[in-house]
Amino acid sequence: MQNSESEAEVTEEEVPLAEGSDGAEGASGEAKVEILEDEEEAIVEEELTPEQEVLKWREAAIRSAADLDNYRKRMARERTEDLRFARSGLLQELLPIFDNFSMGLQMAEQEQDSMIYKGMEMVKGQLDDFLSSQGVKEVAAEGVFDPNFHEAVAEEEKEGAEAGEILFVKRKGYVLHDRLLRAAAVVVAKAPEEVVGDEVAESQTEEEG
Repeated sequence: MQNSESEAEVTEEEVPLAEGSDGAEGASGEAKVEILEDEEEAIVEEELTPEQEVLKWREAAIRSAADLDNYRKRMARERTEDLRFARSGLLQELLPIFDNFSMGLQMAEQEQDSMIYKGMEMVKGQLDDFLSSQGVKEVAAEGVFDPNFHEAVAEEEKEGAEAGEILFVKRKGYVLHDRLLRAAAVVVAKAPEEVVGDEVAESQTEEEG
C-alpha cells in the first residue's frame, strides 16, 4: 500500500512539468511555422519568370547609368566652379596694389599733360583690362546702401539726402563673376536728429517768460 501511494504522488508531481514542456514545445513550434512561412514568401519573391528577370536587371542598369551620369555632371560643375574662383585669393591680394595705383593716378591728374600721367593712365587701362579678363567687376556704389555689397565706414548728415543713401566711396568694391570679392567701403547719409524735445523746451521757456 505504501508503494502505491508514493507512486501516485510522484505521478501527480510530474503532471505540471509535462504541461510546462508542452507549452515550450508549442511556442517553438509556432516560431518554426513563422520561419517556414517567411522562407516560403522569400522563395515566392525570388521565383521570377525570365521576362521579369530581364526587366528587373534592365531597370537596375538604367538606375546605375543615371546615377553615374549625375555624378559626372556634378563633378564637372564643381570643377568649373573651382576653375572660376581659383584665382580669388591672388586677386584679393592684388586689390590693395590697384587702390594705391589709383590714388597715385589721382594725384598725377594735376599735370595731365605730363608724360608720367599719360604713362600711368595707360597702365591703369591695362590693369582694368586684366581685371575684366579675370571676371572681376566693380561694385556699383550709388543709391541706397546694400549690406550685401557695401560696407558703411562712416555716417554724415547731408541736406536733401535720405537716411542710408550712399554719399561717396572711400574704397572700391569688386565681385568675381557672381561672388563678392571685396565690399565697397562707403560713407552713407545719417538720419537727421530729432529736435522735437528741444522745440518743446524752447516753447515752455517762452511761455514762462
